[in-house]
Amino acid sequence: MAEEKTSLHFIEQMIEDDLSNGFSPDKIRFRFPPEPNGFLHVGHLKAIALNFNLGKRYNAPVNLRFDDTNPVKENQEFVDAIKENISWLGFQWENECYASDYFEQLYQWAVHLIKEGKAYIDSQDSETIANQKGTPTQAGTNSPFRNRSVEENLALFEEMKAGKHEEGAHVLRAKIDMASPNMLLRDPVMYRILFKHHHRTGDAWCIYPMYDWTHGESDYIEGVSHSLCTLEFKPHRDLYDWFLDQLPPSNDLRPYQTEFARLNLSYTVTSKRKLAQLIENKIVSDWDDPRMPTISGMRRRGYPPNALINFVNTAGISKRENVIDVSLLEFCVREELNKTAARVMAVVNPVKLIITNYPEGKEEVLEAINNPEDETQGSRNIPFSKELFIEREDFKEEANRKYFRLTLGKEVRLKNAYIIKGTSVEKDADGNISTIYCTYDEDSKSGSGTEASMRKVKGTIHWVSAAHALDAEVRNYDRLFNDEAPDQHKEKDFTDFINDDSFSIQNAKVEPSLANLDEGIAVQFQRLGYYILDKDAKEGQLVFNKTVGLRDNWSKKQ
Repeated sequence: MAEEKTSLHFIEQMIEDDLSNGFSPDKIRFRFPPEPNGFLHVGHLKAIALNFNLGKRYNAPVNLRFDDTNPVKENQEFVDAIKENISWLGFQWENECYASDYFEQLYQWAVHLIKEGKAYIDSQDSETIANQKGTPTQAGTNSPFRNRSVEENLALFEEMKAGKHEEGAHVLRAKIDMASPNMLLRDPVMYRILFKHHHRTGDAWCIYPMYDWTHGESDYIEGVSHSLCTLEFKPHRDLYDWFLDQLPPSNDLRPYQTEFARLNLSYTVTSKRKLAQLIENKIVSDWDDPRMPTISGMRRRGYPPNALINFVNTAGISKRENVIDVSLLEFCVREELNKTAARVMAVVNPVKLIITNYPEGKEEVLEAINNPEDETQGSRNIPFSKELFIEREDFKEEANRKYFRLTLGKEVRLKNAYIIKGTSVEKDADGNISTIYCTYDEDSKSGSGTEASMRKVKGTIHWVSAAHALDAEVRNYDRLFNDEAPDQHKEKDFTDFINDDSFSIQNAKVEPSLANLDEGIAVQFQRLGYYILDKDAKEGQLVFNKTVGLRDNWSKKQ
């Protein structure tokens, strides 16, 4: 039970009120009901966290129910991805349920409605039915088949189930009110004919229930107490209740629907249709492309599960729609990775640096702390030699007083190593710097305890030993769209706002310790950002995805 009433969001307060009014705690049950017609995205993240966190708070079971009523768009790949995503986030469901498990019961209840005179077979095409629905200000028109006899309706429905009619020939509609101000109550379709193979039931069925008919009845079958939906389902609540009211009398628990505001994220689209369009148009590679707002994409990008849950909890649960700035998500990712990611050295735009007074053939092993935020991560050894690679951006031949990296005649410290001073450069035929020459102070090694090692210089740069560096492909990812609301422009298509700089590749040099890094492990490339080893990495071929920079630089780009 909650101790601080003021800290409760409105759904928790509703449950607390239910309990205060005598609702039995052991009757509380939640469910997360995804449709397996695509990968879960950041919008689903809120519903997942809400239902499973409520389950933890009230020690109540949470079902994972796949609302698999449309075999045209659903398949096992999506089912498997959804289960993997939820497990990866750290949640565990009690029962794995499928609406298709209830097809026979749903069919029998539909027969019950026909017998009660509350459902009928309509033999008009879908366009005609839609035109008869009317408008929000004008009542609809009754179907000419609305008063078919119960016997004829039962016979036709049985024939539909037996596959004796073509797709589109008939539908089963609820008989409610064609003049209802809620257009969803104007004799909604309950069943349609589809000769499509279902990923679980195969070809056993050729009629499939509509979502609205399946939703509340599935909740009822599973004993769900609190059916939580996003705000777009609020108009559906009347239909949810009407269908439940028509079921045969029972003492079973009656579920109730409550709506909350969905998670809307800036610079993002979450429509599954639009996400699928990005894949079909080859703007992204697949559902798990690191630029996609899918949970699989964010996972491949390197977003930790704890960061995603913290983001949702920070965004909060509300009744009103709002848009969360994507920078909050990126902040939560940085905050988590700062605590957990080991610091390593990598050079993504390398130029060679030669220390002229360092002995030929000499190599050293230096110690580097893995994460100053977490001493339990310990330290590692990194090799040092005469020839190094540094970032090209970390050197200028001439620079002003505010430039604290390497330049000719000025000193800078090599991270975990020595102080060096730039002396000269070598250029290629095009005038580009190919090699930088410098000298080092032998007594300035970090941590050596000597007075010289304590010398302060204003700049520190990272490096890797040229003789020991590993080659790596670095995939840089940025926001996919350059507009805050890419799908809210009536005069343009959302793809008109694709960020052309959302993906690029660099060939980097990284320290040798990364040869033993496991797939999916995030690290901080010091001074550059957070990166994760991608699934495309193979033995001897390192591939890193950029997760997020060390700070938010997006505003500077605009």
